[in-house]
Amino acid sequence: MVVNNSTDRTEEFARQFADDESTPNTVVLNLENNPHKKAGALNHGLQWLRESVGGRLPNKVRHVLVMDADTELHPKFIERARNVLASDPELGGVSAACLGRTGLWRNPWQRFLLGMQIIEYGRAANVRYRQDVHTMSGAGSFYRSEALQGLLDWRGQVFWEDHRNLVEDYETTLALKESGWKITANQLCIAYTDLMPTLRELIQQRERWSRGTVDTLRRRGWTKFTWHSISTMILGLVGSAYILGWGSTQLARTALRGFSHYPLFSVLLLGFWVVYPALRVRNLGWKAMLVEALLLPELVYTVVRTHWLVSSIVKSYVTRVSAWK
Repeated sequence: MVVNNSTDRTEEFARQFADDESTPNTVVLNLENNPHKKAGALNHGLQWLRESVGGRLPNKVRHVLVMDADTELHPKFIERARNVLASDPELGGVSAACLGRTGLWRNPWQRFLLGMQIIEYGRAANVRYRQDVHTMSGAGSFYRSEALQGLLDWRGQVFWEDHRNLVEDYETTLALKESGWKITANQLCIAYTDLMPTLRELIQQRERWSRGTVDTLRRRGWTKFTWHSISTMILGLVGSAYILGWGSTQLARTALRGFSHYPLFSVLLLGFWVVYPALRVRNLGWKAMLVEALLLPELVYTVVRTHWLVSSIVKSYVTRVSAWK
């Protein structure tokens, strides 16, 4: 456990947790002056682990679990992740399927904001194991030690230590792919993570993720490992423009005139956009399906999503990433 640049009582609470008799053997490392954000903290922990096993991870370590402090793993996460890696020796890591914690709202706006994040996480978790994995999740990632040692041998560090690296998990995912390893995700390897309770915090978090991704893609360029992410981002912008333009227009026309003025094709198209989003979140239950079928909540959230995506792209081109002090 790495306490990273903490100015509060985090180290004290961490040591209390480690000293508890019911806690598995836990070592608390305190990193007081770390200029390299989370990447520096993770590398510090890996350095301690390497030294404790004689310098090379595969000597005595088969797997390495990385998780955030605001994350709770499913009780069978490690067992399931080990089984996934055992199924294919070319797999360098398996990422968690992240789900948002529920029941944290205090008012109707927070209920909407957190509810839409829960739907967003659930929809992403349902897709990640079926398609190419964009990134190993920082909330919960299970690595093969040989893969991490390969990165150490290649470039001297697993997580790139640079103040411009805002998404250490994504950059490391690309590095693993570039060094010949495959990456996957599994819908049964679940990590429950905290959500952003306010609009300001949500936008700050997503701008950091999106801006970091754009920065990394700009440095890497178009490759066989980045084309999918670049294409997805472009399609996301196009999709948002379509939803905001067509969706808001149709909702306004329906509110004013009802359905009688619609031709059959438009009615069928509107029906598709009611049913399809609902079916994509059926694993979250009927409430999530109802929210998606109503269209308006998703339309409002799309405005927020478009804002942070466009803002991130603009900032990537016109501003610098400040060092973490």
